[in-house]
Order: sequence, then C-alpha cells, then structure tokens
Amino acid sequence: MPMTTSILLLVMFAFLASMIQRVTGFGFGIFIMTILPYLLPSFGESTALSGLLAIMTVLLTAIQRRKDVNWTKLMPILITFLVVSFIGVRIVSMVDSRVFKHVLGGILIFVSVYFFFFNGKVHLKPTMPVQLSMGTLSGLMGGLFAMQGPPAVIYFMSCSGDDKNEYMALTSFYFLIGNAMMTVYRSSNGFVTPVVLKSMIIALPAVALGFWVGSKIYARTPVQLLRKLVYGYMAIAGLVALIS
Repeated sequence: MPMTTSILLLVMFAFLASMIQRVTGFGFGIFIMTILPYLLPSFGESTALSGLLAIMTVLLTAIQRRKDVNWTKLMPILITFLVVSFIGVRIVSMVDSRVFKHVLGGILIFVSVYFFFFNGKVHLKPTMPVQLSMGTLSGLMGGLFAMQGPPAVIYFMSCSGDDKNEYMALTSFYFLIGNAMMTVYRSSNGFVTPVVLKSMIIALPAVALGFWVGSKIYARTPVQLLRKLVYGYMAIAGLVALIS
C-alpha cells in the first residue's frame, strides 16, 4: 500500500474512531482495529498503536468525570482485566499475526451481531462473579485484539442504570488505566516500535479533532443510530478479514 494512502487511512480512521468513542463511550479500539493490521508491519504493533491512541480519547473525560467514579463497581473488573490482558499480550508475541487477523474478523462479526440485536437486553449486577467473568473476557479481548470494550461496556451499562455520568466515568477510567498498563506490557514485548510512535504522532491531531466533533454530535445525533451504523461497518470489516 502506498505511503500516502496509508497515512490518509490512518488519519481518517483515527478521526472516526475518536468521534465514535466520544459519542458512545466506547468503540475506539473496535473501529480502528479494522484497518490498523493492514497498515502496520505486525499485529502486535497494531494493538500497541490502538492502545496509545485510545488513551488520548479518554484522558480528558476521565479527568472531567473523576468525581463520578464508583470504585466498588470498577476495581474488581479492572484488576482482573489487568492480570488477564498481560497473558493475552504474551500470547500475541508468540503466535503468527496472520492467525489473529482471521480470528479478529470472527470477533468483529460476533460483537456487531450482539450489540445490534441484544444491546440493552442483558442486565448484570455488580457482583464479584460477574466482575471477574467480564474482566476475564475483556482482558483476553484487550490483550489479544486491543478491543476490550464489549464485555466491560455490557457490565458498566447494566450497573450504571440511567446514570450517564457514572457510566462515562467508569468506562473512561477503565479504558485509561487498562490501555496505559497494556502499553507497558506491549512495550516489554517489543511492540512499541519507532513505526508505532511515528504513527501515533501523525494520528494525534485527528484523534483530537474527532473528540471535538464527537462532543458536538453527542448533543445532536441519536446515539442509537450512530451505534447501528458502526455495528454494520464492523460486520462488513469482520467478513473481509475472514476471507482476506
């Protein structure tokens, strides 16, 4: 793929992923990982870049909503995630990246179908077994594919009820701390390379712009409509990844 085309795709997807994250409270990694494995030299580097950029999308929201965090609901699932994601990152360092591209395709299709048809119909209580199970699933998906959002979002949506501020606070701190620690894991496994750092610098302005645009869209556009568009795109991207 020509360098100019790669840069344009990186900027465009970073912008869209950041906008989606700001509007819905999740989705950055899910969306941008549909393109990064095709732009970077390895799958591990793709997850590293996704994690670094994702930190920037939630940092401001986490600061703004720090007083709304319910640590009792957050800490067990977060600690479980940090332990399991470490194992997931290690697996990525030992397995052929081509295998992960195909598995990623299947995951994208599954996640899109779940959220399109069942989102909001599953209600979970903040019990210890629920937090441990959701943290384990999220840790595996985060460590392997840089898309830890779906299990965590299902849990946070259920335990937050109608309190949007608490939901945004929980997701922001979860993704901020989780991605920061996974960046440390990935760096120790050699995934944070000069290519990743250069790509991050190129994409950061697009991430900032996407965050700003997303804040405007949040007040004007039905979130459910945007989510359905994203889920449809994810299903198509997953199918392409499976057959490519």
